[in-house]
Amino acid sequence: MQGKIIRGVGGFYYVHVSGMGVLECKAKGIFRNQNIKPLVGDNVQVELLEKEKLLGNISAILPRKNELIRPAVANVDQAAVIFAASYPRPNLNLLDRYLLMVSCQKIPALICFNKKDTLSREELCQLSSQYEASGFQVFETSTVSGEGLEEFRQALLGRTTVLAGPSGVGKSSMINLLFPEAGMEIGEISARIKRGRHTTRHSQLFSLGQATYLMDTPGFTSLRLPELDKEELREYYEEFQPLQEGCRFLGCAHISEPGCSVKEALEQGRISRSRYENYTQFYEELSNRKKY
Repeated sequence: MQGKIIRGVGGFYYVHVSGMGVLECKAKGIFRNQNIKPLVGDNVQVELLEKEKLLGNISAILPRKNELIRPAVANVDQAAVIFAASYPRPNLNLLDRYLLMVSCQKIPALICFNKKDTLSREELCQLSSQYEASGFQVFETSTVSGEGLEEFRQALLGRTTVLAGPSGVGKSSMINLLFPEAGMEIGEISARIKRGRHTTRHSQLFSLGQATYLMDTPGFTSLRLPELDKEELREYYEEFQPLQEGCRFLGCAHISEPGCSVKEALEQGRISRSRYENYTQFYEELSNRKKY
């Protein structure tokens, strides 16, 4: 029979099988021998061991359409990265790292600035506009007033979305408000694995009906850049694309070359200085990365 991994804890995988419920499974040794680790979101073949106790084994992992390393999940349609507009102040370098990571996997990204009530309208507009100009869909929400939540919810319907962001940005509160039924699934899983109320220490998948799935993931405070050559980096900045043809040199890196249209647009305020400064930092990191 087939199912989907909705959580993995301590070598056990909890697999939702339609019409049966959640099975507690171990992965067969063949995966370890092949250095393959099952991921939350994986579609798998399972062998039923004890029907009454809902115990089984994962015998095969079906082909993945994509996978992320941080957070470790598979088969997602889009990523929604949630940062607080303020408190904690958004780390835009961390945000740009995450956007680069999902872009490298060709996964569309949404940005949600939560706690919009903690920032002035002018400051919030300045924060959001630089990412809208970079081609991202941006949402501004408040779990206190409820503003923006319905628009954000509509963007999640009918898709498998990985929710990610630093700790303390209100991600869990947002899930509870957007999809109260998620709390029911949390309780079911907690009872199944004999643990207390849910804290996001592990990635977990919620099935919310209407072909909607949410992957809740642990908060992160740092991210390593994805494996790519420094010459490829500029291709992941959509705001650079219409400008590159105006650069004097073919293959311009937009770092120190003369006659660079991207740097000219920067000085004219037509692209985000924060985004560009993070780009130059990432370029330097990739340049200094040792290859083995």
